[in-house]
Amino acid sequence: VLERITKETRIEVEVDLDGTGRSEIHTPLPFLSHMVDQLARHGMMDLVVRAAGDVEIDGHHTTEDLAITLGRAVAE
Repeated sequence: VLERITKETRIEVEVDLDGTGRSEIHTPLPFLSHMVDQLARHGMMDLVVRAAGDVEIDGHHTTEDLAITLGRAVAE
């Protein structure tokens, strides 16, 4: 499990690159959740994401920090 905690967000990501496309995605942004689910499904990777952030202002911190954490998880 990789985790990123900032003043604006708390992100947790688990990834299995040799998966079957299974996902469990929890973000406060429905479109972001949908797109990450599609990444897992079409990329044939198993992915668990738990994301929380200051979306009452804007969703960009949550999106950005999720991308950073997901990229780190794939790289590792």
